[in-house]
Amino acid sequence: MLSEINEIVKKDPRYKIQAYAFVLAAIETARKITQKEKHVSGVDLLEGVKILAQREYGIMAKTVLESWGVKTTDDIGEIVFNLIDVKMLSKTDQDTKEEFHDVYDFEEVFVKEYSFTKDSLPPRHEDTDKGKK
Repeated sequence: MLSEINEIVKKDPRYKIQAYAFVLAAIETARKITQKEKHVSGVDLLEGVKILAQREYGIMAKTVLESWGVKTTDDIGEIVFNLIDVKMLSKTDQDTKEEFHDVYDFEEVFVKEYSFTKDSLPPRHEDTDKGKK
């Protein structure tokens, strides 16, 4: 698997190896949320990308994805079709790059709509509470 991804990166250096690994992991996330064992649509995959990125990287999701060359949902489509080209993924006749075009804006989804939850915040340090009695 790694050799195939290395070959892709040599041919198309826009995206780092981490971006390909992330998309493959996001496919698994999409399969879990859709309860599909095999093929997921582009829209399903993009939902998996959103969920996985927010869960793994929190408020830094957009920055992390951009550091790998992934700036838009169109980039996810490019990665998917690069993986299809080396037979790491398969496609149906309905699958197109257009499915990934401008589905959501990274700034909106990963920054503006991000909400901190109790679980996303680091634990309070004991020194924080000193002097509060």
